[in-house]
Amino acid sequence: MKIIRETRSLCPECLDVIQAHLVEEDGKIFVNKTCPQHGSFKDLYYGDSQLYDKFMKYFHTGSGVSNPNTEYTGDCPQSCGLCSNHKSSTVLANLDVTNTCNFRCPICFANADASGYVFHPSLEQISRMMDALRNEDPPCTVIQFSGGEPTVRKDFFEICRMAKQKGFVHLQVATNGKKLAEDPEYAHKLWEADIDTIYLQFDGVTPEPYIAARGFDALPLKLQAIENVRQNGKIPNIILVPTLVKGLNHEQIGSIIRFAAENIDVVRGVNFQPVSFTGRISSEELLNQRITIADMLFYMEEQLQGQITPQDFLPVPAFTSLLDFLKRAYQGTQTPELSTHPVCGAWTYLFKDGDRLVPITRIVNLETLFELVDSLKTANKTEIASKVAAKLHKLIRPGSIKYSGKILGLLKDIILQGTYKAAADFHDTNILFIGSMHFMDPYNFDTERLERCCIHYATADERVIPFCSYNTIYRAEVEKKFARKIIQR
Repeated sequence: MKIIRETRSLCPECLDVIQAHLVEEDGKIFVNKTCPQHGSFKDLYYGDSQLYDKFMKYFHTGSGVSNPNTEYTGDCPQSCGLCSNHKSSTVLANLDVTNTCNFRCPICFANADASGYVFHPSLEQISRMMDALRNEDPPCTVIQFSGGEPTVRKDFFEICRMAKQKGFVHLQVATNGKKLAEDPEYAHKLWEADIDTIYLQFDGVTPEPYIAARGFDALPLKLQAIENVRQNGKIPNIILVPTLVKGLNHEQIGSIIRFAAENIDVVRGVNFQPVSFTGRISSEELLNQRITIADMLFYMEEQLQGQITPQDFLPVPAFTSLLDFLKRAYQGTQTPELSTHPVCGAWTYLFKDGDRLVPITRIVNLETLFELVDSLKTANKTEIASKVAAKLHKLIRPGSIKYSGKILGLLKDIILQGTYKAAADFHDTNILFIGSMHFMDPYNFDTERLERCCIHYATADERVIPFCSYNTIYRAEVEKKFARKIIQR
């Protein structure tokens, strides 16, 4: 056993902040911690130590926001807000518009039936929540409406239009798809309300995962929702969002990617989310059911017969240099700071070539791309254009010339235009995004990760709270404070 580093975590029983160690053991990374009152705990932190080392080379500390809501008191994560110690700005904001839902999923923690109260903020409250995000420096530009089920609100389209008026450039809705399936016109209504992306809950391509996780076979509903979006046109497009649970649907990772590729005209990506555990679970059950991003990537490689490997993925902060360049070269360009922790997520892009899926890493030498971007740091716009023209062709790996035209054209537009549209056009082609975000729970909690979180919640008390601390510590407190009704059981 080798100690990797010391951090702070939470006791899963009392949620007190306690010291923790990350240790390497049998080629994996574990978190070990002891609560004076409740004893010792061990959890799998990352499923492959070599991939962990590779990803950690991209470790980057950002500058956070210049106008935090609260001062750092040294007791992270007990005074979130954002605080002055937080090291990432808000790249994506979640805004829960309700905790009511038209599903009753056994595994859900964010619905009225599970929580015992109704949280349904008014339009005035939602407006102030949005203002808290837009008033950040730098301001948040991407917002996702979540819940509960956002589409149960009768004024949902009004909420969407409000967000666009306040300056959010990209709107997403996280949905179970029921409304989309039942109303053939709903996708068009979302388009009219400026929704860009539908984050569609999608647990697998057979009935079994849905019966276990949702309580019924929801697959036909998902398929109908996708078809109804297809009939509407190119926007909004769909990102499939499977919650991965070992023993439930981890054997369908490859099948889900194949399904997305078969529906690439409307499905633009898959964002896998390894399950976060809520409530109490035994140590044995935890280690048997835990799946990390590394585990997911190796399952993916096996199920797709090596078409994609873990080496085709990079952590989120790998692209920091590119976005920093765009921010410097094109003043006023709204580019996020991707300073999240390398363990939090991984992503790649797949080029669809008939039945083949070719990772962009097999086409483009990303290390050379990053070197090119670094060489442009002090260049003026004329010099940028000439350097890009001279070096861009060197990015293409030998044997990948058949893919080069489209890929190089897209990269050239992103570097030379530096606009949101240029980046969006990269997704609006025969390219599939594959990503994963592993949100923390009390068992694998790591304050070093939390301090670098870039996915935040806007709360009804007008704070901005990192995703993992909100769902682990603050959700019930905030929602009960603003609950409209307590459900009598």
